[in-house]
Amino acid sequence: MCGIAGFMYADRDHPVDPETLVAMAAIQYHRGPDGFGYRRLPGVGFSHARLSIVDLDQSRGRQPFETEDGRLMLTKNGELYDYQRIRADLTSRGARFHTKSDSEMILHLYPRLGLDNMLTHLRGEFAFALYDKDDDRLMLVRDRFGIKPLYWTEVNGLVVFGSELKVLFAHPEVPRQFDPQGVFHQLMQTIVPGSTAFKGIHQVKPGHVLDIKRRDGKLQITEKKYWDMPFPEEHSRPDNYSEEEWIEAVREKLLEAVQLRLEADVPVGCYLSGGIDSCSILGLAAAARQNPVKAFTIGFDNKDYDESPIATEMAQSAGADQDIMMLDASHLYDNFVETLWHTERTIYNTLGVAKLLMSRHVRDVNYKVVLTGEGSDELFGGYPAFRRDMFLHGLDHLSPGERDEWEKLLAEQNKLFKGAMLAEDEIHNSALDQRIGFTPSCLQPWLASATRVPGILNADLRNQLQDYDPGAAIAAQLDESYLKDRHPLDKAQYDWIKTMLEGQILTWGGDRVDMANSMEARPPFLDHHLAELAANLPPSLRIKGKTEKYVLREAMKGLLPEVLYKREKFAFMAPPAHTDARKWSAMRDLADEYLNDKAIEEAGLLSVAGVKALFALHDDDSITAATQNKLDAVINHMLGVQVLHQHFVGSDIPLQARKKAAELGWHA
Repeated sequence: MCGIAGFMYADRDHPVDPETLVAMAAIQYHRGPDGFGYRRLPGVGFSHARLSIVDLDQSRGRQPFETEDGRLMLTKNGELYDYQRIRADLTSRGARFHTKSDSEMILHLYPRLGLDNMLTHLRGEFAFALYDKDDDRLMLVRDRFGIKPLYWTEVNGLVVFGSELKVLFAHPEVPRQFDPQGVFHQLMQTIVPGSTAFKGIHQVKPGHVLDIKRRDGKLQITEKKYWDMPFPEEHSRPDNYSEEEWIEAVREKLLEAVQLRLEADVPVGCYLSGGIDSCSILGLAAAARQNPVKAFTIGFDNKDYDESPIATEMAQSAGADQDIMMLDASHLYDNFVETLWHTERTIYNTLGVAKLLMSRHVRDVNYKVVLTGEGSDELFGGYPAFRRDMFLHGLDHLSPGERDEWEKLLAEQNKLFKGAMLAEDEIHNSALDQRIGFTPSCLQPWLASATRVPGILNADLRNQLQDYDPGAAIAAQLDESYLKDRHPLDKAQYDWIKTMLEGQILTWGGDRVDMANSMEARPPFLDHHLAELAANLPPSLRIKGKTEKYVLREAMKGLLPEVLYKREKFAFMAPPAHTDARKWSAMRDLADEYLNDKAIEEAGLLSVAGVKALFALHDDDSITAATQNKLDAVINHMLGVQVLHQHFVGSDIPLQARKKAAELGWHA
């Protein structure tokens, strides 16, 4: 994993400043502390900050890469798997490789196959920029699920891109200004796919290519999808497999995905919580390795949220070398501001802080790579929201008595997450109802939070957004052709993948807090071969009766301790602020700094009166626990937008980047 950056002018003759390229690499030093490089072609420049995982030879593996004929230039972040086989095949066809890097195969596949056919051969988590001089064409490509980040903007005939927002802001021509709609979504948690908090700054969407062609002194920018989660139409779902065959197929594909992700030239560990997802990954990794696998676990001082005892049972069962990092209230808000420098968006729960602290610990004990369990719930229907949507929209055949039993079960299972991961009351949005057929349960708590946003915005933003419908904005970005005639559970999972997975789990819960400490996380469940299999699973094997992730449980039954095999899904999150007096005090200390009257007025985003009213409501003894959970999230978001303003609008990022380059001794 690394950090990439670059820019392209509409004018081929425009000078490409090498010091700017170096500064853009330096400000993401945390993504690639093992070295940097830059290259220029007419009107185009790339740079790269390297984290050495495959091919540790610094001179051989330094990017950007350029072909001998000068036609292609490449800068890439991430990992490509099965590259040894592909490299051997290409070599047999006359290709000559100059490195042992997985990245180099792109330079050989593209001229042979073209972009579209090449992408079918790329397996893994990646984001890259490829420039073709012959076609005067820049291609920005992001992996199928958005595991690796990639941002871009266009300013006055200049396209700038990079792995993080701060990389774009390091270019002196890129303005740093909040987008009103972006602020709205930061305060309600769920962002519009492809958007950010900042005006004119976009994400390359997962499974997409941003194609930028330079023609007659202008940049022609088009967006093209090359992959999406392929849930089948109901009438075309495969029905010629038995339950046992599905279970065996899941086991086979998951094992293959794990084995591929154990390949590295450095030690590989595992993240381990108390869920069957990370436990399955650890079990398979331990079985595939000769030596004990290092397992890293986060523990909390609140027993309602602490999964470390169950994780320990799995570690002992697998013969793993477990490393538990216990966190208390003092750790989380003390590191909140630093975390947002890396997440570049607000967070509703301090789990992101906990994971940043864990990735720091992992690097401190000399690990660069871990396998993680992200993606399992998305593929196999694990979240409470999926059970709720299955019950509400996918089980019309239930008798009144069975429906009553389901209602009671859901109420008991989900009481801890009411207001956070599940809305206290059912919420409907007409645009989502029209696009999907219902308003997915995963979006409902954030749509409930959205009703509080106008009251905490300052008057100018509130007026600009008085007719804004955040649900409609999200709905407009969901591809209707991937929703039409799908089962309700498929629709719910698809929506989550497009919103919560990419915008939350893989950002502030994944890449951004892991790479903050130069630590690479690999999620085997998000191997697209496994995902395509899972998409075709009958919904009744994802949620069978009242058991979520049924097919995965059965596939992994042989390596899971009984307590894990039988355990219901527990969403991994940190204890909310109101659950602990010390944590609440730490949060109030931050609020005193970032949400005081002066700070609010200087940022020009929030309303002083609105902020005070929300805190007063939180302190009202008559509100429910679910409402407190929801208000905790909103408070974190309010803190977040103020911190983001300080980090990225109130600071001189280009100067900061150049100072970082000088500090590192990185020069053109």
